[in-house]
Formats: sequence, C-alpha cells, structure tokens
Amino acid sequence: MVLKAVENALFIHNEAGDVEIYMEPREITPYIYRVRAEVDALVREEPVHAEAETEVRIQRTACDMCSRESGRYFEAIIQIRAAGRFPTEGEKSRCMAIAREAMESMKKKGDRLAFISETLEQKEGLDLYMGSMNASRQVCRLITSELGGSFSESPTLVGMKDGRNLYRITFSMRLPEFRPGDVIRFRGKIIQIKSSGKKVNGISLENGSRFISTPEELKGAEKIGNIKDAVLTVLVSIEDSAILVLDPETYETVAIKKPMSLNAEAGSEIPVLKTSYGIFALTQSEIPQAK
Repeated sequence: MVLKAVENALFIHNEAGDVEIYMEPREITPYIYRVRAEVDALVREEPVHAEAETEVRIQRTACDMCSRESGRYFEAIIQIRAAGRFPTEGEKSRCMAIAREAMESMKKKGDRLAFISETLEQKEGLDLYMGSMNASRQVCRLITSELGGSFSESPTLVGMKDGRNLYRITFSMRLPEFRPGDVIRFRGKIIQIKSSGKKVNGISLENGSRFISTPEELKGAEKIGNIKDAVLTVLVSIEDSAILVLDPETYETVAIKKPMSLNAEAGSEIPVLKTSYGIFALTQSEIPQAK
C-alpha cells in the first residue's frame, strides 16, 4: 500500500523509456513511513538517474458499515423474555446461537447491517441490539420456530432523514411458559410436558394418553411441579388399575392410579411426584436424577 502510493505519485516524463524504479520503505511508526526512491531511464537515448525521498502518512478509515458496527449502531432491539418465568441459561445460550448463525447467513446474502451491536443480560432475559430491522425479524421467527412462543413489534420514532421518519423497532419476544419436564394441570387433567415449541406435546399422568396443544391454548394452565421434584418411595402392592405406595412425606399407605408402563415389583422403589392434586407415579426413565 505504501509503495503503491509513492509509485502513483512519481512523475515520469512521457519521453522517458526503459524506466526502472527501485523503492526502499522504512517504518518510522505504524502510521509513518520514509520511502527512498531511485529511478533509471533513457531520455532521448541518454541514461538518466534520479533519487528522491518522501514521507508517507497512513490514515486508517473504516467504511460506513464498519463504522456503524463499531459505533454500536442499531435499528432494533430484541427483548427475549419468557411467559410467567425467567428464561433458563440454556434457552438464553440457544437464542444467542440462533441470532449469531442468522447474522452470518444474512451477511453472506448481502445484508451488511446484519450484526449484533450489543448484548445486555438482564435478570428477566436478554436484550439484543441489532443493526438490521429485517434481520431482527428473521431472528425472532427462527427462535419461535425452534423454541416456541411469540413476538410482537413496537416502533418508536427517533428522528427524520431526507424528510422521512426514522423508527427503531422493539421486538418483544415471549418464550413458552411451560418447558419439557414441567407437570401442569390443564382443564382438570394432570399433564407432563414432553416437548415444547410451536406445538406442546405431553402425556397424561393419570391414564398415559398422549396430549397435544399449543402455547396459546395453555394460557391459564397451572404448573404443579416438575419431574426433577420426583422422589423415590416404596411400592407396597400392585392391583389391576391401582397401586399402593408410601406417601413420601407421611409414610402412610395411599392408593394411586397405576401407570400403564409400570414394570416394577412390589417391595421395590419407584419415583413419584407429590402435588397439591395428589401423588403420581412416574417411570424411572423419565427422571433425570431421582432424589
């Protein structure tokens, strides 16, 4: 770059032929160079030799898009929250990964404003300051497609440019209230959530039937526990449609519904979840780590 600048600045007479240029740069500072130049040529068939020395100063500038990114320019804010709870660390990490992957993909497609200016971690979730409004909308769609939930848009007038109003958009995202492993009471049924996204899949802890719904339909459902709260208790006896177990708190013998997949024997321990609506037996494979 330095030598090219000096070469472009050299004046070579149009009558000169067989021109040979030799240049030797010397760095004074990262931004200042001394360059010694020697030129040999033939002018009207006479050899000519000339020497000169010059100073080259480098001025580093950034393109408009790079300046915006380094200057924390943003057109939109994505506020990632969860309905009725705080997002987990795993959910926040996955949302960040989705956002970064989307930015890389959109940059390759030509969206030069597809960057994350700043990330602020709040107690209630994450705030992502985004360079592109369109990229932000795409990130929200990708997150809700994978993790479920919904988002809304709210514009704020921030000024004018060339006679047009300028807006910043706040995307308010809400991840689903219930997560895999949660146990809820919905329309009188006790349901263990198996997966949660655009659709919520679960299983009835009362009769083992499959359950399918949506996050919107589950509004008003009551969370009564999580399978991580399960404890081991003694299976006293097995009957046709019921089993007798010891209450894990009072140690009294109580009758509860027999799980369809029960394969334990009387006298062994099985995981159960005690809730305000009764005790429910779980299968050992469902428990991450029984207490």
